[in-house]
Amino acid sequence: MPDPRIKNESQYEALRDKGYSKEKAARIANTPDSGKKGGTAPPYEEWTKEELYEQAKNVGIDGRSSMNKDELISALRSN
Repeated sequence: MPDPRIKNESQYEALRDKGYSKEKAARIANTPDSGKKGGTAPPYEEWTKEELYEQAKNVGIDGRSSMNKDELISALRSN
């Protein structure tokens, strides 16, 4: 039965099948453009620290307020 809290159920299931945790799969599947392809976003190195902070906030990275730009990039890439 689909979970109403998951915005993109098929992506969530695909991520779970790949071994992602429930929390991480849900976070990804609930992003505004989940499941859309494109790759048009610039690399994180071109983002401002404020943009990186907001993205880290959106995906629930703890400790983001004390991170510098490089640490935010690393955290986002490993999340």
